[in-house]
Amino acid sequence: MTLTLSVDDQLLERARQAAENQGKDLNRLIVEYLEDLAVPPSSPEQDIEELRRLSGQGHSGGWKFNREEIYDRSKLP
Repeated sequence: MTLTLSVDDQLLERARQAAENQGKDLNRLIVEYLEDLAVPPSSPEQDIEELRRLSGQGHSGGWKFNREEIYDRSKLP
């Protein structure tokens, strides 16, 4: 389907630049926005269930974060 919009030239140019910054063309950016807009919002209960479903799936092998180790690793090339 073709959609025609009336948009200020300056707004259009800024939107094209924003799309380019995301590695997309303006058409793709608008289609993605409309797809997101068309998804019904989730309820807090659905969000909690999703969190529960995803929780506890990571396996650190017993390793725990150590502030000093993390800091030292950030200095590596």
